Amino acid sequence: MLQHVRPALVLTLLLTFLTGVVYPLAITGLGAVAFPQQAQGSLIIRNGAIVGSSLVGQYFAAERYFHARPSATSRVDPADASKTVDEPYNAASSSGSNLGPLSQKLIGRVASEVERVKVPGPAGIPADAVTTSASGLDPHISPAFAAMQISRVATARGWPAERVERIVAAKTEGRLFGLIGEPRVNVLLLNLALDEVQSQ
Repeated sequence: MLQHVRPALVLTLLLTFLTGVVYPLAITGLGAVAFPQQAQGSLIIRNGAIVGSSLVGQYFAAERYFHARPSATSRVDPADASKTVDEPYNAASSSGSNLGPLSQKLIGRVASEVERVKVPGPAGIPADAVTTSASGLDPHISPAFAAMQISRVATARGWPAERVERIVAAKTEGRLFGLIGEPRVNVLLLNLALDEVQSQ
């Protein structure tokens, strides 16, 4: 019996070492060499301080900034640990709401977002302006949602709208290889670009 058990144990230990230690270390090392910025979390550094990641959305409320799409993330209620309270873009609690399309809570939330972002004019409201993403941490908005906010941001900064439009156009990312995904705007990178222009 030992002659059957010993090879199985040796093979188990060897494969555990190869797949649990050698392979992860090799891939981590390769990633750090080939893609150092991405391997460190795609962090954005300004004036020697980390201001965020290009992969994780942030909550902006000031009128002078572009706002991200709504976020369904939450945190534990400090008053009652068995409940949660909304906390937009809480990276420690990435999740969607899991509310179905017939949920009255979801319908009410979307309706209130529609009222909040409604702007005069014939254009419709982009879906990402009123709905959350699956992770609750989406760093991007659609060019249509960005365009809808240009007037507000320009007014708050005292700039002509054309100036803000140029910055949005410069920060709009296209489809990968011209085929994959949709055009998008990274909200954090866009807001940093606005501040950089403001300080010049």
